[in-house]
Amino acid sequence: MIKLYGHSMSGNSYKVRLLLELLNLEYEWVKVDLMKGEHKSPKYLALNPFGQVPLLIDGDIKLADAQAILVYLARQYGDDAWLPLDPLFLAQVVRWLSTTAGEVRQGPENARLYHLFGATSINIERAYQKAEHILTQLNQHLSTRTWLEFEHPTIADIAVFPYVALAGDGKIDLTPYPNVLEWINRVKQLPNYIPMAGL
Repeated sequence: MIKLYGHSMSGNSYKVRLLLELLNLEYEWVKVDLMKGEHKSPKYLALNPFGQVPLLIDGDIKLADAQAILVYLARQYGDDAWLPLDPLFLAQVVRWLSTTAGEVRQGPENARLYHLFGATSINIERAYQKAEHILTQLNQHLSTRTWLEFEHPTIADIAVFPYVALAGDGKIDLTPYPNVLEWINRVKQLPNYIPMAGL
């Protein structure tokens, strides 16, 4: 059985759980207590030397990094709808995985880390600027479409969703971005959707 190591307040852990649920896959959830430093324990580091969550184990396969795990699950257990094989369509989805690791992380995710977890090393004003930029881009992008790409959800939507939807934790108001709010609600209506704390 698939094992997913993660933390309930981690948006990156949650996005993997969400895709597992949407794909209707059985899995075991293994909580890693970040507050107690379990992710830095020798036992966990033997599984994932980076000491981060999430970590997916599927038989002999060990995969870290949420975006990489989404790609694996979509191709291994999903179909072309979740991650197309056509070179152009694939590139369009991968672009959003990069956006997740870049602009979304530097904006809404960092603001959440600052306010919710006291990560004072973060420049909060810069995080707000980054958040405003990516949310404005998302709102404009979603003004003419239902999903980030194509006429159905892909792992692009699953990757971007958590930290945008949790923007309030970082004291970011989503009211000025009505298309983003509508998109968030559409994700929440997907069959087998599971909520995360705060959503």
